[in-house]
Order: sequence, then C-alpha cells, then structure tokens
Amino acid sequence: MSQDKFKTRLEIAKKRVSKRNSYNKKHNSSPIGAAFKLSTELVSAVAVGTIIGFILDKTFGTKPWLILIFFFIGVISGISIVIKSAKKMQK
Repeated sequence: MSQDKFKTRLEIAKKRVSKRNSYNKKHNSSPIGAAFKLSTELVSAVAVGTIIGFILDKTFGTKPWLILIFFFIGVISGISIVIKSAKKMQK
C-alpha cells in the first residue's frame, strides 16, 4: 500500500472517530444532570398548572376548585413530560 493511500485512509478514520466522540459528548449527560432535568420538568409543570388554577380561581371566585383541577392537570402533564424525556434519554 502506498504512503498516500495510507494517509488518506488514516484521515478518514480520524474524522469518523472525532464525529463519534463529538456526538457522544453532546448526547451523554451525567446521571445527576438527567435526574435534575426530569425533576425540574415535573415540578415546573405542577407549578404552572397550580398558578393558572390560582389565577382563574381569583378571577371567577371559585376557590379552591380550579386550583385543585389545574394542580392535577399539572401533575398529569408533568408525569407525561417526564416519561417522554426518559424515553428520549434511553435511546
């Protein structure tokens, strides 16, 4: 094998390895980071639902019903978001 062919093949192999390494660096997060992301998504969905319920309760004077309803909507939404994110992380 000539030296030029060898250099060309070596450069191609280096590019493949660097692409694979950059992909792994972008898509691999630490387990603590992943857990923090999932917990933040759950808490934020519940908080947003509760705040919406509080604002609507104050507007319509139906305390505590809309807070409770939107709290549970937030819980359901948060759980579904966490499940989707966990499935995406697993791939």
